[in-house]
Amino acid sequence: MAKREVFVNIYEQITGWRFTAIAVLLVIGAGVLYYFNQLAQQVEEREKKYATLYAASIKFFIEMSLESTCDYTFVQEVLEANETIPAVVVQNGVPINNINIPEFRDTTRTWKPKEQETILYTKISEMANEHPPIEFSIGKDKVSLYYSNSVVAKQLRYFPYILLGTFLIFGSLAFIAYSSSRKAEQNRVWVGLAKETAHQLGTPISALMAWVEVLRSNPDFDASIGDEMEKDVKRLETITTRFSNIGSVPQMSEEQISPLVQQTLSYLERRISTKVRVHFDSQVSDNVKVSLNKHLLEWVVENLCKNAVDAMEGRGELFVTIMPTAKKTIAIDIRDTGKGISKMNLRKVFKPGFSTKKRGWGLGLTLAKRIIENYHEGKLFVKDTQVDKGTTFRILLDTV
Repeated sequence: MAKREVFVNIYEQITGWRFTAIAVLLVIGAGVLYYFNQLAQQVEEREKKYATLYAASIKFFIEMSLESTCDYTFVQEVLEANETIPAVVVQNGVPINNINIPEFRDTTRTWKPKEQETILYTKISEMANEHPPIEFSIGKDKVSLYYSNSVVAKQLRYFPYILLGTFLIFGSLAFIAYSSSRKAEQNRVWVGLAKETAHQLGTPISALMAWVEVLRSNPDFDASIGDEMEKDVKRLETITTRFSNIGSVPQMSEEQISPLVQQTLSYLERRISTKVRVHFDSQVSDNVKVSLNKHLLEWVVENLCKNAVDAMEGRGELFVTIMPTAKKTIAIDIRDTGKGISKMNLRKVFKPGFSTKKRGWGLGLTLAKRIIENYHEGKLFVKDTQVDKGTTFRILLDTV
């Protein structure tokens, strides 16, 4: 029991660390976005102040240029210093000057006056949506300075998203590589555990077979008891074969699915509580075949049925139904009238280590899902569950 608790605690710790790592990454991402947004706002505010200074310089330059004795060299330097902020000067609704317009920086192209006018009015509209114009008057003329953020300011807005996107791509690739490596390692652990179990069971099973023959040699021994003992020992051999097949390439064969499931239920029915009524309903022909590994599929059906019996605490009804669901696909539904699965536990039923049983290891459903989905290329999932009413597990398999 203590070993099981250690196993479950390790799984819970891994899950907890995963959520912690995601939370830390989200905090870091939010911090990066906040920092660069603040930085971009500072740059934009600085450019707004410069645009205001630029507008004041234009006004001063025009007004003072009428006075030949005035030295406006400094103002001219301010005007010429603007190499990044796109701007358009509009006087009485007509563009009279522009600077740093990207389209006009191409010196190899000659623009016609009409084309220039169209571009400038388009830019004025875009700039007005980005920032309100800086307005001032020169005599009776109304002048407006339209401007937009520089390329650097715009790049600062998009840079954190590009940075986080790059980290996300590399992080995803690293996570995929790590997950694949961890999954491969888990598979090796499963294989080693299964094969070692099969190896350990081999010797006592052979001894039990020998003891059955010894008992049969006694004339006073009841032969019917010997037959039942032999069935159980052969069942142990089957279990050993199942464990041996895990990890190796399964030997698939075309089997009639309905008789196979019915045979498994017939064996199981005699070994579970008599207060559990088993109902089998096959809605497919006995000739319907599925490519499967007989020993592994029998184990999956057994495991699901035993879990259903445990959920009913030895009293209730077990329904096993085989039905066609789509073209060349059949479903095996295993439904019980037990206590059901809560919504909180529904997402964890196939996780290793999760079990509601006092002595359960939480490995049966995990292994069953691996067998169905990895070896048989099918699906195993909880079709329906209601607390205190029961649960239905569904297996989907392709027919031949």
